[in-house]
Amino acid sequence: CLLAPGPFPCPALPRGPHTSVSPGCSPQPVLSQPPSVASSLGATVHLACTLRGDHDIGLHSIYWYQQRPGHPPRFLLRYFSPSDKRQGHKVPPRFSGSKDLAKNTGYLSIAELQVEDEAVYFCAVGSPGGPGATTGRGTKIPRSPPSVTLFPPSTEELGANTATLVCLISDFYPGNVTVAWKADGSPVTRGVVTSQASKQSNSKYAASSYLSLTSTEWKSKGSYSCEVTHEGKTMTKTVRPSECP
Repeated sequence: CLLAPGPFPCPALPRGPHTSVSPGCSPQPVLSQPPSVASSLGATVHLACTLRGDHDIGLHSIYWYQQRPGHPPRFLLRYFSPSDKRQGHKVPPRFSGSKDLAKNTGYLSIAELQVEDEAVYFCAVGSPGGPGATTGRGTKIPRSPPSVTLFPPSTEELGANTATLVCLISDFYPGNVTVAWKADGSPVTRGVVTSQASKQSNSKYAASSYLSLTSTEWKSKGSYSCEVTHEGKTMTKTVRPSECP
């Protein structure tokens, strides 16, 4: 579980949507975080952590953690006030904290958003008068799904009795995808070549896959599909010979 550094030994357990609270301790603040926040690379994103109930955020330090898939929680920073704050080890200054006392909310700001910032971010507060700690349920900065485009064979190719279908996959992160081809819903493996993913100038990834046929094979089927699976989700693009020149 995620607890703020310091003398806060009580574990955090779920309590209500997007909040959790320590059991067996003195009454604790309840934290609320939005489940996800969409943003774009290079932008600045602000993640909110709101104290609910009869608690004043001005009396609490806010701790922020980053959780990337397959990694332990990473302490980012503690923020109490502009003059009382602490940055985590090797955490760059583009990660910063702030508070809005009128909204009883603390913020984690991430400037110049990068692909490796796509993770879940947790806030936590410690009880100033007791040992407990309260942890939010986390806000996810989503990963980047691929953009998939499927091109049919050109008329020039078909005139030479060849047919190459091209499936272009771009703007995805992390850089792992699997590609499957189907003809009329049945898997096709012969004539398939798929490239390794390569990093684009925007730090996301791109790949391509090709299905080589004869023009006779191309025309003998009702449809061809390119299925791209990324992070457990599959996108399918389909072309039909009858709809192509």
